[in-house]
Amino acid sequence: MKKVFLVIVFFLSVSCLWAQSQTNTQPNVVIIYADDIGYGDLSCYQPKNRVKTPNTDKLASQGLRCMRAYTSSATCTPSRYSLMTGEYAWRKNGTNVLPGDAPALIKSGRQTLASIFQKANYQTGIVGKWHLGLGGAEGADWNGEIKETPNDIGFGYSFILAATGDRVPTVYVENRKVVGLDSKEPIQVSYKEKVGNEPTGRENPELLKMKPSHGHDFTIVNGVSRIGYMAGGKAARWIDEDMADIFTQKAVKFIEQNREKPFFLYFSTHDIHVPRMPHARFVGKSGMGARGDALLEFDWSVGEIMNVLDKYGLTENTIVILSSDNGAVLDDGYQDKAVELLGQHYPFAGLRGGKGSIFEAGTRVPFIVRYPAKVKKGVSHAKISQVDLLASFATLLGQEINQNEVKDSQNQLNALLGKDKKGRELVIQHAGTWAIQDRTWKYIEPSNKNKMNVDINIELGNNPEPQLYHLGKDPSEQENLADKYPEQLKRLVELLGKVKQGS
Repeated sequence: MKKVFLVIVFFLSVSCLWAQSQTNTQPNVVIIYADDIGYGDLSCYQPKNRVKTPNTDKLASQGLRCMRAYTSSATCTPSRYSLMTGEYAWRKNGTNVLPGDAPALIKSGRQTLASIFQKANYQTGIVGKWHLGLGGAEGADWNGEIKETPNDIGFGYSFILAATGDRVPTVYVENRKVVGLDSKEPIQVSYKEKVGNEPTGRENPELLKMKPSHGHDFTIVNGVSRIGYMAGGKAARWIDEDMADIFTQKAVKFIEQNREKPFFLYFSTHDIHVPRMPHARFVGKSGMGARGDALLEFDWSVGEIMNVLDKYGLTENTIVILSSDNGAVLDDGYQDKAVELLGQHYPFAGLRGGKGSIFEAGTRVPFIVRYPAKVKKGVSHAKISQVDLLASFATLLGQEINQNEVKDSQNQLNALLGKDKKGRELVIQHAGTWAIQDRTWKYIEPSNKNKMNVDINIELGNNPEPQLYHLGKDPSEQENLADKYPEQLKRLVELLGKVKQGS
């Protein structure tokens, strides 16, 4: 009987080890999605930068540093929509930069990047910035259970801010509830008219610890005036200086709690978006003011994620992707001396434009892939678009794609893993107008919109005449060759037309 018992124990042990080994063959995935970090902001892309990002540099040295990676759009909401749905945001109405009280853009039941992982039995979580709307047609019920949240489109856990730090409501939402809300102080939010008697930056500038440079002069929270009006919810309001710590702690905790199973974490940091209010331990450390200090804070967050993966032996079998939602911007609404203290730092890396621009600095972003088990260290010049993450991970996980919803995402898994040196044949960029580029050429569709965003001092790239650039010879898009190469122009015009028509 004793021998039989030992045999049973032996086989059970072997079965458990086998089952664990089968589970462990599925890689964990962490996407670290920065906010407003430009192509040249990280020192692994610009070694001459005055501000160094050692943790991000280490991540890049251990993985693949992609030089031709793009967001689908040049601002946050549309980029995040495309990343999450695999559909270009310009195909859907209402995907401009959203106010904080906007209803959900992605409805329950739609296939998303998160739902792909959830269907493959992954533990899924989002921590950080959302900015894709919450609630039904009337928006979120901030004082009750919030409908149409990330939890309805594939995330098992969510800890988010609804929009951005410079927009109300200035509260965290965990799963379906505002964190720390006192029911005796219900939240009111409006982007149309003032609610309550809260002081505003316009009326009470003496109460500000950071003054706006343009806009951003409505309700004051934590000494900073925001976009939009808010009343109530004082017990639930965040402290800006603690935001990176709180988000990072939540992300680390998610990894710790789910380390025994395959997990997908979308860690969507708020750094270095305005208002740039880093924790006191980072203030003054960069020598570049609030923007540089916030960049150090972001790099610290990256290091914390790397440390927890190392601590639990998860590094080898975890795919970490680090990127940004759009290009760089300096003065984005507050007097934080981002322009005056820039010095020898090169967030645009010599590219033209910036956040909101159809030029390269609007949508070309840092993109790092670390997966020690399968990705060789090095540099990739393959063309990568964030819209392709959904189809690529669906392929990795053996999941089918709903072609009626996922219209634009391509399987570029080999490019992500460094096996394909070319990547996409065509990259589509959108920022008020459209652009298309192949291996060599980039065409920008004519537009009569403003050529400059004077508030942030960025060229938008709009021009009533067609623009054609040879990116191989002229990556900074200085010489318009539309008149000299009519055949190339015609070819790209036709190709862009087909993409816009959905073919």
